[in-house]
Amino acid sequence: MRKMDTELASFLKEHKNLTRRFFLRLGAAGAAGLHSLPVFASEKDRDPALEQKIKEIESWLTLQNRFRDVSRGSPKPHSLDETKRKEVGLTRETWSLEVLSDPKNKASLRRQLTKKDNTAFTFKHLMELAKTHAVRFPKVMTCLNIGCPLGNGIWEGVPLREVLWLTQPGRNLRRVFYHGYHNNDPEQMFRSSLPVGRVLEDLYDLPPVILCYKLNGQWLEPRRGAPVRVVVPEAYGFKSIKWLSHLYLTNDWRANDTYGEQNNDVDSPLKTFCDPFPLPASVKAGQPIPVTGYAQVGISGLSKVQAWIHNDAEKLPPEDEYFLKAPWRDATILPPPKSWGGGLADNKVPSPTYGFDPKTGQPRTWPIRLSKAHWAVLLPGLPAGKYTLRCRTIDSKGAAQPLPRPFRKSGRAEIGEMGLAVEA
Repeated sequence: MRKMDTELASFLKEHKNLTRRFFLRLGAAGAAGLHSLPVFASEKDRDPALEQKIKEIESWLTLQNRFRDVSRGSPKPHSLDETKRKEVGLTRETWSLEVLSDPKNKASLRRQLTKKDNTAFTFKHLMELAKTHAVRFPKVMTCLNIGCPLGNGIWEGVPLREVLWLTQPGRNLRRVFYHGYHNNDPEQMFRSSLPVGRVLEDLYDLPPVILCYKLNGQWLEPRRGAPVRVVVPEAYGFKSIKWLSHLYLTNDWRANDTYGEQNNDVDSPLKTFCDPFPLPASVKAGQPIPVTGYAQVGISGLSKVQAWIHNDAEKLPPEDEYFLKAPWRDATILPPPKSWGGGLADNKVPSPTYGFDPKTGQPRTWPIRLSKAHWAVLLPGLPAGKYTLRCRTIDSKGAAQPLPRPFRKSGRAEIGEMGLAVEA
């Protein structure tokens, strides 16, 4: 055995109890206890460096003005001054939604909701429906083509089907498609679509597709799509169109999403994956390494986060593209936070909200599907050298990231990694 291998084995043996303390003596349940809400070490038992890293973690909910913005348009609709936004229907007082039959593939509707006939659906109409139909759910908003989530929030709105039913549809209705305000320039239109069945029925215990008007208990801000946007719980962000203005009901069976025309998979639900938060540029040899990160909890749920640190001087395992045989170490999924963040009034999740107990205000299960979670692990100290930290998720069906859907066109899922220098 080479000297480096001997030193590394020695360090691993010397420091293995550090991580055991962090896992609060899981006992006979072992890693199985991590499949749900893990028992997390009390603050006095945690390594001080790890405790500090945990304190620095972002809040679970994201403030509206802290969401990463990927808006399109020239100018971007949220950048218009208030006078212009009123003029084009981007305020609560002036907003309206036209609900129309697709002129190319007509759906059977008894009535359309149009500005021409003065029957367009208004914000006042939406608030009337909200009195009896409003729903809320947590959702992480992620762009299909960007590696990290844009933000996590509790979205409030009225199920889209309630508006669809106002048209009194009959036969020949297979899909809906929709777009938002685009500066009256067809070249700037961004369109998405859904099977009508997904609008009418909440499959697989999913929340409904909604016409959203609030985020974290506050009215949507212009940058977040005010006054009304679509939010599709299980989908990537391109389905959740901002500044909604038009909804079409069609008998066409084909998707016509703008993103599909740009060589993307338009039927992919959110994937489960994780990433580490930034590491220090270097650490001292033999010093335990606190690591924290986030996980996106996709449609397949989340049972574990795992980490593995590899000496760059050593060859990677051959013919193991996804590192399925690597010596992964379980991290701990952090429990629900004491403070939710996101600017919630009195730090209380509005009731009722999908996934939360209305009596206690706490999650029914954790982590919550289609939202975010955070994780931590204390890795043992290492000899001097250059290393790569990798992390991955295990979903509720046992599939290890980037599986079961490793291809980028359906959303990012590659194993998270970050370099680390260990200095003598």
